[in-house]
Amino acid sequence: MSGHSKWNNIKRTKEKTDAEKGKIFTKIGRELAVCVKEGGPDPKTNNKLADIISKAKSNNMPNDSIQRAIKKASGELGAVNYEACTYEGYGVGGSAVIVECLTDNKNRTAGDVRHAFDKFGGSLGSAGCVSYLFKRNGVIIIEKTPEMNSDDVLMAGLEAGASDIIEDEDIFEIITTPESLSSVKANLEAQGYALASSEISLIPDMYVDLDEAKRATFEKMIEKLEDLDDVQQVYHNVK
Repeated sequence: MSGHSKWNNIKRTKEKTDAEKGKIFTKIGRELAVCVKEGGPDPKTNNKLADIISKAKSNNMPNDSIQRAIKKASGELGAVNYEACTYEGYGVGGSAVIVECLTDNKNRTAGDVRHAFDKFGGSLGSAGCVSYLFKRNGVIIIEKTPEMNSDDVLMAGLEAGASDIIEDEDIFEIITTPESLSSVKANLEAQGYALASSEISLIPDMYVDLDEAKRATFEKMIEKLEDLDDVQQVYHNVK
């Protein structure tokens, strides 16, 4: 189920308006800036930076924008300092939600996130209240094509070092450890596979079902959170 949901998110991203794409590029730019400050501006020696650049390209972020964000972070163009912060809480129906942010004002961000939870029947919790329900993994998405052989993809993924491979109706979801994401990605690309996306993600151990009314409310809360400028990623365990 996680693969299908992730692929739907990718397809929705491709269909977004220019204004929405601009917001996505801003969020990725912040990720690039923080990553460069932590590990340097060279993707050859900073694997995390290489992963984020790949994510940026999969979202059709212009190369000029990618390089500008890297230069800002390395001090060539001046930069704003962003701090990473994570919030955990509950949505309707006992659903678990994790919100990862990059912000230059933690008080503003905390207030905005709390408001989104409260508005749609959720509640912000303490650190660790739901994170134990998730595992951090690398996730690579390969879109199925008519000429693709499932056995070949499964074998290629395993030989590349994947820890698990999930086949859905229109995608393959390749699961890796966070540390091996870059090497597995490079191996698959070397074998000629076109990757729809590759990124570090939080995957729930189990999913929960919500009835139609609660699901509608939950989706509104997720949309509200994702629309916040300081929010980078929103993870949840709703099927």
